[in-house]
Amino acid sequence: MTRTLASAQPFAFSFNPATTALIIIDMQRDFLEPGGFGAALGNDVTPLRAIIPTVAQLLHAARAAGLVIIHTRECHRPDMSDCPASKRLRGDPSLRIGDEGPMGRILIADSQGAALIPELMALPGEIVLDKPGKGAFYATSLTDILTDRGIRQIIFAGVTTEVCVQTTMREANDRGYDCLLIEDATESYFPAFKAATLEMIRAQGAIVGWTASCAQLLEVLDA
Repeated sequence: MTRTLASAQPFAFSFNPATTALIIIDMQRDFLEPGGFGAALGNDVTPLRAIIPTVAQLLHAARAAGLVIIHTRECHRPDMSDCPASKRLRGDPSLRIGDEGPMGRILIADSQGAALIPELMALPGEIVLDKPGKGAFYATSLTDILTDRGIRQIIFAGVTTEVCVQTTMREANDRGYDCLLIEDATESYFPAFKAATLEMIRAQGAIVGWTASCAQLLEVLDA
């Protein structure tokens, strides 16, 4: 049954739970905990950790509504054959991708740091998709996953708003999916970047997608 989120911006967002997926982007220890890659870049992880309760509330509601649940993790093979030098050598972090950190090798698959945070662990049957890039469609099976399940609309949460979340939303938009970003279930290390991304997404008649708060969405999901 189609449901309409009238309070979405820039105008109402309609979706059918049976054809909708929730994609939670990169809620990993390396990005949200001290000692991880986010902190190694010189960032304060506190703003990202602040959204954990909201993302958990969204995840619980999506499970209850029967949405397809997909968790993504940005990480690389142990031999780093899928991590180009243009990515690994950029900037001057205290730890680079592949280096040994407090939670194992930074952003390497199966390391402790690459794991989802304990508060948002996937349940059996939920999809955990490892991605080597910022966008979740690049070098992954996401297109097949969505197609096989008849997905037409995607709800997004996760980090960071202006990098992996926005990149994946733009990729999804180009592939014909209607996309909704939950404003208080996404975050950036830089508040101004998040604010600008929200404006860009919903500009010019939802050129990339729609935005709404978690409470607004849950009111419709629970109806």
